[in-house]
Amino acid sequence: MAQSSARARFLTVAEVAGLLRVSTMTVYRLIKAGELAAVRVGRSYRVAEDDVDRYLASSYTQAV
Repeated sequence: MAQSSARARFLTVAEVAGLLRVSTMTVYRLIKAGELAAVRVGRSYRVAEDDVDRYLASSYTQAV
């Protein structure tokens, strides 16, 4: 059975904040509110790139 060579890439809170152009506290608030999925590694959080994309797609609104 062949395994997929694509692996999930995990980002730090600071990297997510940079991508979204928000502060790290905003990212922590999104994680705590359950709006952005994350995994805890030790004392820090990691967010999968796919979860960032999913969050952006779900919160995207068209300007009128």
